[in-house]
Amino acid sequence: MVARGWSPRGSRLARFFMPLSVAIITLNEEAKLGRTLDSLRGLADEVIVVDSGSTDRTLEIARAHGAKVFCEPWKGYATQKNSAIARATGDWVLSLDADEVLEPELAEEIRSVVTQAADDGIHGYFIPRKNFFFGRWVKHGGYYPDPKLRLFRRGTARFQERLVHESMESDGPTARLRHALLHDAYPTLKGYLGACNKYSSLSAEIAYGKGHRRFSLWNIVLRPWATFLYNYFVRLGFLDGREGLLVHLYHACYVSWTYAKAWELGKKKALSS
Repeated sequence: MVARGWSPRGSRLARFFMPLSVAIITLNEEAKLGRTLDSLRGLADEVIVVDSGSTDRTLEIARAHGAKVFCEPWKGYATQKNSAIARATGDWVLSLDADEVLEPELAEEIRSVVTQAADDGIHGYFIPRKNFFFGRWVKHGGYYPDPKLRLFRRGTARFQERLVHESMESDGPTARLRHALLHDAYPTLKGYLGACNKYSSLSAEIAYGKGHRRFSLWNIVLRPWATFLYNYFVRLGFLDGREGLLVHLYHACYVSWTYAKAWELGKKKALSS
């Protein structure tokens, strides 16, 4: 399937040979999905969108761009992304978040890989990300180059099951691409704080499972400050101005919330047992 308005590569063979599939999961992404899909024009031969119950125009936008849309109940980040990947039919698969856009140079680089790469044994490629917070590219403090394994030969990689901050693993050799994904992570402070609250609850379950079940002065108070000082000063986060200050300050809060919630979770489970 070639998405409507997108130019297929090559001759009649393009109808049978699909070098690249793109897999995306969505939930109420009408504000960002269009930009993501627009950045794939002329590159993707197939776009898979797995949606978990959007109530806005997400599905309309996906279908208007020629994507194959599937609706599934939410099963967790890793499982949902693996479900989208499993529906791909291309020789190569690119896994994207709905708030990620390809730089034009990255699109050209990916096109070269999927159409010209010999059978050199490379199973997947890490792609750097430029993370934008409150409209600013945050270059320091550990936020760049932020390499993510996202482009891979179909059947050679999958996301590891994890509640949050899921990562992909390949079963063979990998390499790195030069150009970046543009990740419009959090355009507003409200969105960033909401995400910190949501993800810290999921991270708390992971921390609880690792044995962090008691009130810990180190984890709840000292570790967050140590994290802030390391990222903001040692890793030069201060060079990203006011946006960098807020990102690292509230990331430290995220660390504190994670372990405080793990302690709270331990108390609840102790009372219920």
